Amino acid sequence: MEKQGKILIVDDNEDLLKAAKMHLKRHFIQVDIEKNPEAIPNLMNNEDYDVILLDMNFTKDVSSGKEGYYWLEKILTLDPSAVVVLITAYGDVQMAVKAIKAGATDFVLKPWENERLLATLNSAMKLRESRDQVETLKIKNQEINEALNEKYSDILGQSQAMQRIFQTIDRVAHTDANVLILGENGTGKELIARAIHRNSARKHESFVSVDLGSITETLFESELFGHKKGSFTDAKEDRPGRFELANGGTLFLDEIGNLSMPLQSKLLSALQNRRVSRVGSNKDTAIDIRLICATNMPLYDMVKENRFRQDLLYRINTIEVQIPPLRERFEDIPLLANFFLKQYADKYGKKISKISDGALARLHKHNWPGNIRELQHSVERSVILSNASVLQPDDFSFNVSSASSDSDQKLNLDQFNLEEVEKILIRKVLKKYNGNITHAASELGLTRSSLYRRLEKFGL
Repeated sequence: MEKQGKILIVDDNEDLLKAAKMHLKRHFIQVDIEKNPEAIPNLMNNEDYDVILLDMNFTKDVSSGKEGYYWLEKILTLDPSAVVVLITAYGDVQMAVKAIKAGATDFVLKPWENERLLATLNSAMKLRESRDQVETLKIKNQEINEALNEKYSDILGQSQAMQRIFQTIDRVAHTDANVLILGENGTGKELIARAIHRNSARKHESFVSVDLGSITETLFESELFGHKKGSFTDAKEDRPGRFELANGGTLFLDEIGNLSMPLQSKLLSALQNRRVSRVGSNKDTAIDIRLICATNMPLYDMVKENRFRQDLLYRINTIEVQIPPLRERFEDIPLLANFFLKQYADKYGKKISKISDGALARLHKHNWPGNIRELQHSVERSVILSNASVLQPDDFSFNVSSASSDSDQKLNLDQFNLEEVEKILIRKVLKKYNGNITHAASELGLTRSSLYRRLEKFGL
């Protein structure tokens, strides 16, 4: 087995040092010994040790361990991730406990058994490796976050409407104000929520996203507030809810307009009290979250119709952000289309360099009822099907119905194929229910997941 690891032993007993080095050098790549603890700072500056074996007492006839505590603190000041194993000739459990509380990893008693000493050092080595790996991960995550955290790196827009959105984010991100994001399907509401989080003081904490439209009434409390093992049939273990997972960070509640009135009451209670209780538990847990909500539904009309609680609306909309549909920011279409072109050309290995002016003109004429999501799918489809280096107008196909209003769309089987009829019908039902996926799926006789698949397929 290949030797690895660098060990430093600091003890005033020269015979012990020589014996320890003779034994350990067979197992570790480097074993340094030192009688004088005053040399520790210099040794640590010149070498990166995996484990430091440190005597508790350096003064003759002293057994208090004060010197050991002093040098332990000194070592951890020089290197907070240092792994220190203390050596003592006295089996004082209280001293050992105090040393470990002060930051030591373990302790060994003199005289030691060689195999026990080796086992202790090998365990300490593994701890050092783990600490190094964690530190590496932290650095990597920080680098990734710094790349992602370039202002609005994943939100594209040069239009005045989007510049106003960016200005709003700048003003509200550093606060803890609750934010309500309004906008049609496919406008990028979650991207805005993530941008607010990434530009906030909570950016190093969790961003937890919850699709409220996909949570059933029976699982609402379990999903949001957590549950205790055995609290219901499938509760096989304790599980924290989304509120606890987001503690210290940001909780994003998407499709909040889909909540029933009873669930709105439960949510409001948690937000007012800033405490949650897991299903099956009487213990409350304090929560500290920044709340961001989003919906494509007309909440103010729903309040008038007694379908949404006014007090809940006031609770979630300290700041409102209205995301414009793509048809109101046509000047952003070239920027978005070229971004998706590069993304999918790379993904599918296509040498497509640009979108022609004619094709861009065709994109400008389309009404984009599915907003950015529809544009994204249109570009992806065009990249997949094209064999040219430049996308032309014919590479983009839209249904005849797309450019006209819903009132002009007739389900004429002579004019449309089955997929076109299905797309028109889905759009009509979505409009009828103001984009409410649950109600639309029910009327269409589909499950929510089936409707989502069709929306993805048709770019709606």
